[in-house]
Amino acid sequence: MQVEIRSEAFDPWHELRRFESEVLGCDGSFGATAVFVGTMRDFNDGAQVSGMTLDYYPGMTERHLQRIGEEALARWPIDQCLLLHRVGDIEPGEAIVVVAAWSAHRGAAFDACRFLIEDLKSRAPFWKKERAGDDERWVSHNTPG
Repeated sequence: MQVEIRSEAFDPWHELRRFESEVLGCDGSFGATAVFVGTMRDFNDGAQVSGMTLDYYPGMTERHLQRIGEEALARWPIDQCLLLHRVGDIEPGEAIVVVAAWSAHRGAAFDACRFLIEDLKSRAPFWKKERAGDDERWVSHNTPG
């Protein structure tokens, strides 16, 4: 399992290939990979958004992500999972999060991946401030899944 928070932009597809190569070894031990990639969109709540800043609580946030990764590994027959999240200043179109689960079968991979992203979005301690024109606003709710 890998849990990481980064302040630099990343390519989620490169990160998935790297994880498979370095951690899983691509030896045929898994038959399914379920992936969720979240990117920043340029609109929210009826307004154009030019960027945002994502903040987090160091230590607490990593522990939460580690805990939900461990829970997914215990609840479903998955081989591995990856949770990679961006913080800092983010521009529209940039990746914010990649969550993936590897398993022998698609059902477990899908279920674990959905659990990971839904828990992360609803309970992990991240705070989002959007920039819309000359205004900034804290986002007080998540969009529906």
